[in-house]
Amino acid sequence: MPTSIRLEPQVEQRLNRLASLTGRTKAFYLREIIDRGLEDIEDYYLAADVLERLRKGQERTHAADAVRKSLGLDG
Repeated sequence: MPTSIRLEPQVEQRLNRLASLTGRTKAFYLREIIDRGLEDIEDYYLAADVLERLRKGQERTHAADAVRKSLGLDG
């Protein structure tokens, strides 16, 4: 899916330099950045969403002792 973004001039210069020095395309590095960063961003925002639901009382919690016992982890 083609997507267009505007980069700060300094970021574009860094990207151009990296692509030039390594012989890879800017698109290659942009895909790498997105692939590596997306997981971190998902983790952060999804966790923040759960935290907000916890604060509002919309999410249930379970005591670690009870979970361990129900899973048979307390030998």
